[in-house]
Amino acid sequence: MLTCLRCGEENAERARFCAACGARLTAAPGREVRKTVTVLFADVTGSTALGEQLDPESLRRVMARYFDVARTCLERQGGTVEKFIGDAVMAVFGVPIVHEDDALRALRAAADLRDSLASLNDELERDYGVALQLRTGVNTGEVVTGTEERLATGDPVNVAARLEQAAQPGDILVGEPTVRLARDAIEVEPVEALELKGKAEPLPAYRLLRVVEDAPAFDRRLDAALVGRREELARVRAAFEATVSERRCRLVTVLGAPGIGKSRLAREIAGALGGKAAVFVGRCLPYGEGITYWPLREIFASADAEEELETALGQGAPEEIFWEVRKALERRAREQPLVLLVEDIHWAEPTLLDLIEHLAEWTRDAPLLLLCLSRPELLDERPGWPGECFSLDPLSEAESDELIGGLIPASPLDEPTRERIRKAAEGNPLFVEQLIAVVAEGGALDRIPPTIQALLEARLDALPEAERDVLERAAVIGLEFEWAALAELDRERRRPAGTELAALVRKELIRSHDVIEDTFQFRHILIRDAAYQSISKDLRADLHERFAGWLGGRGEEFDEIVGYHLEQAYRSVVALGPAGERSRLLARRAADRLAASGLRANARGEPLAAADLLERALSLLPPDDPRRLSLLPSLGRALREGGEMERAEGVLTEAVERGRAAGMRLVAADAAVSLTDLRFHRPAHTGVGREDVLRELAAAVQVFEELGDEAGLGRALCFRGKVSFWAGDSTAAIEDLELAVKYSGAVGDEAQEAETLQYVLTALYRGSTPVEEALERVAEIESRAGTNRRLERSALASHAVLEAMLGHFDAARDLIGRARALAEELGLEATLAAQVTTGVGEIELLAGDPVAAERELRPACETLERIGELGYLSSAAPPLADALYLQGRHDEAFLVTERWDPKRLTVPEDVDAQVGWLRVRAKLLARRGDFEAAERLAREATARTARTDFLDLHARAVADLAEVLRLAGRSEESAAAVQEAIRLYEQKGNIAAAAALETTTSMPTP
Repeated sequence: MLTCLRCGEENAERARFCAACGARLTAAPGREVRKTVTVLFADVTGSTALGEQLDPESLRRVMARYFDVARTCLERQGGTVEKFIGDAVMAVFGVPIVHEDDALRALRAAADLRDSLASLNDELERDYGVALQLRTGVNTGEVVTGTEERLATGDPVNVAARLEQAAQPGDILVGEPTVRLARDAIEVEPVEALELKGKAEPLPAYRLLRVVEDAPAFDRRLDAALVGRREELARVRAAFEATVSERRCRLVTVLGAPGIGKSRLAREIAGALGGKAAVFVGRCLPYGEGITYWPLREIFASADAEEELETALGQGAPEEIFWEVRKALERRAREQPLVLLVEDIHWAEPTLLDLIEHLAEWTRDAPLLLLCLSRPELLDERPGWPGECFSLDPLSEAESDELIGGLIPASPLDEPTRERIRKAAEGNPLFVEQLIAVVAEGGALDRIPPTIQALLEARLDALPEAERDVLERAAVIGLEFEWAALAELDRERRRPAGTELAALVRKELIRSHDVIEDTFQFRHILIRDAAYQSISKDLRADLHERFAGWLGGRGEEFDEIVGYHLEQAYRSVVALGPAGERSRLLARRAADRLAASGLRANARGEPLAAADLLERALSLLPPDDPRRLSLLPSLGRALREGGEMERAEGVLTEAVERGRAAGMRLVAADAAVSLTDLRFHRPAHTGVGREDVLRELAAAVQVFEELGDEAGLGRALCFRGKVSFWAGDSTAAIEDLELAVKYSGAVGDEAQEAETLQYVLTALYRGSTPVEEALERVAEIESRAGTNRRLERSALASHAVLEAMLGHFDAARDLIGRARALAEELGLEATLAAQVTTGVGEIELLAGDPVAAERELRPACETLERIGELGYLSSAAPPLADALYLQGRHDEAFLVTERWDPKRLTVPEDVDAQVGWLRVRAKLLARRGDFEAAERLAREATARTARTDFLDLHARAVADLAEVLRLAGRSEESAAAVQEAIRLYEQKGNIAAAAALETTTSMPTP
């Protein structure tokens, strides 16, 4: 038998057109598919007692009459009766063809069956002295079905059966997924959640009270203003004006995908023309009895002209009916211009379409506008459809934003949520509306909302097999796909997919993306997702693996894509059963590709991408696989740079412990260096001090030298340079760092080389190197950055601060802005706070704008505290206190020094943090009148910086000592300190700071 893809009617194998609706027939796919269906179980209660009351022949007649009623009720709503088992019946709505309102159909059928049973019982009591009681369960979910057998299998089937068993006689129990899909057309009440064997959580269930007649499954939001569509409104208005002036019929058809706004546009038009014409609306129904002229019945009923229609329909022959209907409409239109709005004519019976064409062609001397709404599929059935046709395009981003604002004016969404909705909806108003509903209900946007899923599945199920097959292969490839790739994934190697692609473009499921490259793109990511989810996992695995093989020879830049497809193939295979040789091989191949891509991402300075790729690679490898262990140090470093301190520490600890246990000394030493580095930045949490660091470093260097590991030496020497820098010896730091660069460069360790150069940059502008000389070295490093965005970002930030020291504030802001853009693009929260934002704060302090400095530094400190980067926090807090101090907000500045005391955040040897706290705290104490304590702290700060080569930090400490002395009324000593600070600033080349300090010599003593 051939099943009609439009109405579900079964036809003879040799039939070309459906006997029920006239649609062209195509063979249904003979393969398993995954789809969302609604399952109904109904069971007669007390059947055992009934068997005792009745003779077997009478019982057989009673049950036969019940089954006839049940089949009629179920099939009237479009259900497929799969089986009668004893006194129970199972029906599936969505097999063989999914409809967007299958859940509502099933509930209508259940209510219809309950009501029909009452009438049947009257007969049974009269004839046999018995009455039947029914209990029903309805549930919705994803099943696997083969269209030849029509058997649906999966958890939703079992749950529907359990709901039926839990129902009381006369009750209909409904699962939560079904309620969500039909929420606006039903009344339900919750019942006690069901404890079902094999289910971890109790199952929510609802008792069906009523199905609202003629209500849609979910209401459209018509309260928001119409967005966009000015041109379309103008076209329909122009057609109406022409209809009136020419006194003839015009046919206008608005085409568009589901949810694009056809009905909303029509409502707007009806409102606009209501004062100029009589406007009547009729809807085509997708199923039911007597639906051929249903839109006319609604139109004539609205016009109080049912008798005229009944007279016309009583004529029998179609041509006579057409003539009578036309004459009746002409009479009405001559009295007043007439607008007939006919919705969803893609569901119209061929006879109704013929009638519309007849009206358009033969109506005379009567202003009649026929406004029809349809999906693009209409033109496949009627390629010569007359009149004016135009399509509704998706809303623009700005229009989508306007719609979002109109739908939730009282509680505006944050920008990331708006962006996710815009991206997922891609200009479809219904999708925007439903995605907002998900957010309003507290749901996540990582899955297709069930209402949209139902719409899309119905569209996909209505496609001919060849088009569906092309769409599924494309969905495996991704949002964009090449024609050549589709050919590679063609299961039967039958022919190019050009005809199917053209049809899918016409139906607005895909669009041409690049004519030269022969690439296409799904109209919506949600269409792609729905098509992908419908593919059986067995076929998914095969298609992913085949595509990975086709793409595999294109070069290492495709490793991530190849790895993704192998990973998806693996996950599809293991979802179907225990791991075997095929799944193990897929996992190894995927892990190799993902790991290679992750290491390259790390080398490019993209730690978030690197961490994601490396974690996915590790998840595919067995716990005892040596490759897994060797990747852990790289993953730990990527997590740390991405701001995930706790996870980074856990991963690196695992690498150290397992590496030592497995005798993998290089892995253990490599991880130990990175772990000690991380802990040294978080001593308050880890208790690691400078002696611990030096001991671990010495042990690691010994291993690296013994085994000739230059990459390890590069990493260890980089860390040793950082330790020297923290202690205030930039000269020793740069010496170690430059040597580390050579080691890393020699073995091509781009990631470590870039990291080391970052610290060279910091040492250059913090240490004794004069600004002009530092700029030359920064420019050289900048030129080496190439595609490494980590190094480019650091070079820009360092360059910016050095330019600010020279007083070039506009140039500095431009440079730091570019660094910020790079950090934001990569989503590097830790880097943004620790390096870029604090850099902006430093620049604004040099520029004399403490308000702007505070605006940057306060959120930076909050972020660093939240993510656990305490070492950087201890250095960022003193400049924030400076910014508050300069605004005269001394108490707030004091609170900053209390909250972020470096003694609790970093090691004692961290000279930048410790001196920063001492100098700021000193002048704050002086403001409180405690001059003795203030001077003690200020002189401790200058003494500590005097033992370093940090010229700029030493100058700041001396300048703050001058402030303390000035506040204490010791003006001569203060002036001498100012001159010393100016000398130090000039030695460094910090012209801006020196110039600003010059002004303090003329400040009065308080």
